[in-house]
Amino acid sequence: METRKVQVTGGSTYTVSLPKTWATENDVEAGTTVEFYPEDDALLLTPASDIERQEGTLDVSDLEGERLTRAVMTMYVSGFDLIRLEATRITTDQRRAIRNATQSLVGVEVLEETNDSVVIQDLLDSAELSIVNAVSRMRLIASSMLADAVTALVENDDDIALDVIQRDDDVDRLWLVVSRIFRATLRSPRAAEELGVPREDCFDYHSSARQLERIADHATKISNLALKLQEIPESVAEAVVALHEDAADVLEKSMDALVADDSEEANRLGHAARQAVVEIDEHTRTIDDMLRELDPVQAQSLGLIVDSLSRSADYGGNIAETALQKAAPRP
Repeated sequence: METRKVQVTGGSTYTVSLPKTWATENDVEAGTTVEFYPEDDALLLTPASDIERQEGTLDVSDLEGERLTRAVMTMYVSGFDLIRLEATRITTDQRRAIRNATQSLVGVEVLEETNDSVVIQDLLDSAELSIVNAVSRMRLIASSMLADAVTALVENDDDIALDVIQRDDDVDRLWLVVSRIFRATLRSPRAAEELGVPREDCFDYHSSARQLERIADHATKISNLALKLQEIPESVAEAVVALHEDAADVLEKSMDALVADDSEEANRLGHAARQAVVEIDEHTRTIDDMLRELDPVQAQSLGLIVDSLSRSADYGGNIAETALQKAAPRP
């Protein structure tokens, strides 16, 4: 750490010198324009950049299938707007994996294809993306998925179950968008300023989005199990529906606490959600006792479903904990 004394020039202008080592490493010299970003009692300085879109190149010669798809997603989340994938020859399987990746990302399309390269581009303006809107959308989809998964189970409706499974892709796409936005705010104070959300809040939204993505995964798991199960006993169905209602209530209170502007309201909802999680644990044990009277194979599948609903409530409790931290006074 280096320190500098603030000087006054011209009678009214505050000035401070920059560390020479830092200036040299960042190509800052006389006449260079720098940008200042105030964050509460801190002031961030960064060299002004004329580069509006980030470009990245990746050698995919040794990548294929899921590894290649994951590599493209990683480049996207890392913040590259133009991604150039190169190899001596791009194979048909590699092109298929690249297409799978672009279909899993929001606003990304193949811009150019040759024998030895594929260029994909993010067509969305990052400044227009909202982490709050993305998380809110994830909340709506994940909540409806969980509700529909339980409906598919108790009504033995395969069409609803299959629809839930398909919607998981929508949540995954939004999760990648949230991750991309969050990482951008870590790299650049300009991104945080354009977003209009404090970086600490971005962390809270990112953490909560991860919990929502997991809830959607459990809704998918319940739907897959529902496809294999036949009609279940009415008493068990009623108990599962009640358990879902309790889990959904935890999620609603937690998300309402997260987005609440009033800290007192956020604390009230957050603590209520955390307490409800404790009560759900007792509810879960009651259902487990009911399952012991069923056929072992059916009981095992239903036990996994009950576990998924319980875990979904736990994830809601994690969001509540994040909301309480967000609402706490900051130093």
